[in-house]
Amino acid sequence: MAERIYGLIGRTLKHSYSVQIHRALGNNDYALYELEPEALGAFLSREDIGGLNVTIPYKRDVMAFCDELDETAREIGSVNTIVRDATGKRTGYNTDAYGLNCMALRTGISFAGKKVVILGSGGASLTAQSVAKTQGASEIVVISRGGADNYENLSRHADAQILINATPVGMYPHTGEAPVDLALFPACEGVLELIYNPRRTALAFRAEELGIPCADGLSMLVAQAKAAEERFFGKAITDTQNERILRLLRQSMLNIVLIGMPGSGKTTIGAALAKLSGRTLIDLDEQTVRSAGKPISEIFAGSGEAAFRALEREQAQVWGKQSGLILVTGGGIVKDERNYQPLKQNGRIYQIERDLALLPREGRPLSLTTDLETMQRERAPLYARFRDASIANKTTPEDAAAEMWRDFCENAD
Repeated sequence: MAERIYGLIGRTLKHSYSVQIHRALGNNDYALYELEPEALGAFLSREDIGGLNVTIPYKRDVMAFCDELDETAREIGSVNTIVRDATGKRTGYNTDAYGLNCMALRTGISFAGKKVVILGSGGASLTAQSVAKTQGASEIVVISRGGADNYENLSRHADAQILINATPVGMYPHTGEAPVDLALFPACEGVLELIYNPRRTALAFRAEELGIPCADGLSMLVAQAKAAEERFFGKAITDTQNERILRLLRQSMLNIVLIGMPGSGKTTIGAALAKLSGRTLIDLDEQTVRSAGKPISEIFAGSGEAAFRALEREQAQVWGKQSGLILVTGGGIVKDERNYQPLKQNGRIYQIERDLALLPREGRPLSLTTDLETMQRERAPLYARFRDASIANKTTPEDAAAEMWRDFCENAD
């Protein structure tokens, strides 16, 4: 018999992280299989299947091709893992429930005795409903666009204590959107955001503002994959693997964002960091020039600073939603608070600090016409607001890049 295949089936998989996760778990044969609906039956009939994960839109469709369902999959009405044994029998499992339980536990969120509001009524919602019920929620409310409980009458559930977002609202590439305003739920004490790209959705930012514990969906993705691997090969994998792989994914997915005064060394340090890390460097000023078709000095001279800032903000939104890049920003990007979430959603932000006397002015419109001490004094609290850490540019760009890379590898979250 030919070697068995393992992988993920779905319709659009180009942004999936499943291969990275499963290979980190030792399954080097794991691959992605994009299928159109009419090809699903033939693919599942293959005799070389060892184990498959299933994602949108086939989690319910594959149930008809399974010879047996485990209790959780049967109860939820959704299958995300299929195992084909030596006799050819295909068993469907749902490991998403395990992943969601791990996600909640990791964040310290308990369902027991709590009113749970679930946004969305699709497959992910079914899993969330099952987990909340199993874990002893006192009340479970599903919000849908057309049901009795919908987005027009959310005030009926202002006493919700746990909120689960099981919709795709806010997911890449449509970042920055939120399905609801958390301020509508003053009793909320925990948010489970099932989206994992971007790292921080608009809903997660709002939870942070309100001081509500919030988890993103990456820990759920990793945990369900670990459980799937256990079923593929019939052997237990320690839970410590979840944290190890989660850290690896965070490091590969997060952008490294450089901010700081004009001339502080962001570009040269960014170039050194790109060489050290093998990452692609994106200079937002260069992207703004390319978009405008003219140098920054001409944008300032012809249209003024406000026009430049609007173009700069567009580039922050475009590149901030990407993953695994080095983003070098202009010195004034912190002047617009609207740039914070686009840069932070998938990034760890570093301020480059350099002695004021060493900052060059040539080719920098605002540096030529502004007292740098005044500029630094005005911007200092803005840099402090944006940054996660600061790096001193005292010796060489290579030294600063090495320090930044060490910090990133230790603290990427």
